[in-house]
Amino acid sequence: MDGFLKCICYLAILGIAAFLLGRILPQKWFHYDRFPWRMWKLEQGGAVYRKIRIYKWKEKFPDMSRIFPGIMPSKKVPRKFDPEQIEEMIVETCIAEGVHGFLCLAGLGCLFLWKGPGGICAAVLYALGNIPYCLIQRFNRPKLVKILKSLKEKDRKEKREEKEMYQIANEELILEVTEQGAEMKSLKARASGREYL
Repeated sequence: MDGFLKCICYLAILGIAAFLLGRILPQKWFHYDRFPWRMWKLEQGGAVYRKIRIYKWKEKFPDMSRIFPGIMPSKKVPRKFDPEQIEEMIVETCIAEGVHGFLCLAGLGCLFLWKGPGGICAAVLYALGNIPYCLIQRFNRPKLVKILKSLKEKDRKEKREEKEMYQIANEELILEVTEQGAEMKSLKARASGREYL
């Protein structure tokens, strides 16, 4: 029983420490398009996760953003959003995956705290409790990245259209000023011609 209590205390402290670590790590360390966060070929663009029906069971798992809404950013995509919000959500998926991956590995400490089958069971159960969270992050991230790319493309298109409209307006203004200048010269020429008569 002594090993059991050690494992419980260790895993509780580990969970709290990992949560705090996830909050203080610099976000610039997490790039969704770099290893290990980027999509792997074997994930088939998320098809693997659809085959295991993550979309059906992922909502049944506790979500820290619902438990600590002031500390953790929401995992729900708001009705109105901008690229910065989506980018923050993508980074959060990377952080969550990293924290749960770390917990899977750190749970192996139970093998040393509780020798024998008890420690093995504790380590395996702890890893099995964290792996689904890693999978959920990898399922959600590509969808968020797709939204982000679509928003950025829309933003680029709007800026390009705005620039084109500005150029057209500028050209029309130049043409108008040129035409007015020609009219002014013509009027001045007529006026100066009248002076001589």
